[in-house]
Amino acid sequence: MDTNSQRVIGILTGGGDCPGLNAVIRAVVRRADMLGYKVLGVKNGWLGLVDGIAEPLSLLSVSGILPRGGTILGTSRTNPLKSEESKRKVLDNLKKFGIDYLIAVGGEDTLGVARYLVNEGVKLVGVPKTIDNDVEGTDQTFGFDTAVQTVTEAIDRLHTTAESHQRVMVVEVMGRHTGWIATVAGLAGGADCILIPEQPMTIEAICDILEKRHARGRVFSIVVVAEGFKLAGAAQEVTRDQKLDAFGHTHLGGIGEVIAQEIEKRTKFETRVTVLGHIQRGGTPTAFDRVLGTRYGVKAVDLIHEGKFGEMVCLKGTQITSIPLGKAVTTLKRVDSEWIRTAEIFYG
Repeated sequence: MDTNSQRVIGILTGGGDCPGLNAVIRAVVRRADMLGYKVLGVKNGWLGLVDGIAEPLSLLSVSGILPRGGTILGTSRTNPLKSEESKRKVLDNLKKFGIDYLIAVGGEDTLGVARYLVNEGVKLVGVPKTIDNDVEGTDQTFGFDTAVQTVTEAIDRLHTTAESHQRVMVVEVMGRHTGWIATVAGLAGGADCILIPEQPMTIEAICDILEKRHARGRVFSIVVVAEGFKLAGAAQEVTRDQKLDAFGHTHLGGIGEVIAQEIEKRTKFETRVTVLGHIQRGGTPTAFDRVLGTRYGVKAVDLIHEGKFGEMVCLKGTQITSIPLGKAVTTLKRVDSEWIRTAEIFYG
């Protein structure tokens, strides 16, 4: 124990906020304290290592944070790999703060930076985080279950107003490149059509599903669409504007309105749109996400204690294990054909 008394573990949370982040932070601090490490919380993701902003984390500072959404460390979409200067600042500040080991909690972009730092010799462990559930290498990311529950509850509520007014309700949900939230919540909520990036459809096919449902006496419908869905033949996704974030991603949004307008024009069914947006990210994490985040945090510290760096903790079945970061962030985990076939059984 004494050999680790001066060792410092840094932890940061990057990218979009996500229910369950505080569970990870709390678990890291508790497990690190048990093993004799100090913990330093880096503020606002990679920005904290660029600007040199961090604070000590103690058992007291993480007390009571388990049920809280968001992240007590703050987050940002800062990309430190955009310039040689920011790369240098990150490495310099790791030395300045005396951080011996780093835990990076984030999705595709955050873990991509983590992989670069591992190649630069940083002793680092990654923790996968995204409500989109699209990180390859783990069966599930924390935050996803909470997002699905939130969307399912919204669909349940929209069912009653759709039926009362005999309308088509289009629900736009998050999902830039993958349709996990749309698919799972759509199935759970009894959606009549689910539109995801993995499976482009024509507007004619969408309207045909709704018209067949209408013809058999079901005069209302729920359509769930992921923000990254493209109509078959479309050149690109629908975007709010042309702005790009630090990792080159466009600001998606608006596909729900496009779909709704086309449905109403072609079928003459009264159609309304609900965009759930950041509601999906916020609020209290579910029990599943609290426990998954906790298990991830404990495993991350254990990997450090065992000297297993360059790894990402992951869920395989019911077991928490790890895989090399290089194998975890090379591709996106997309909705597979079995999920799509199951959803299609209930279309219309």
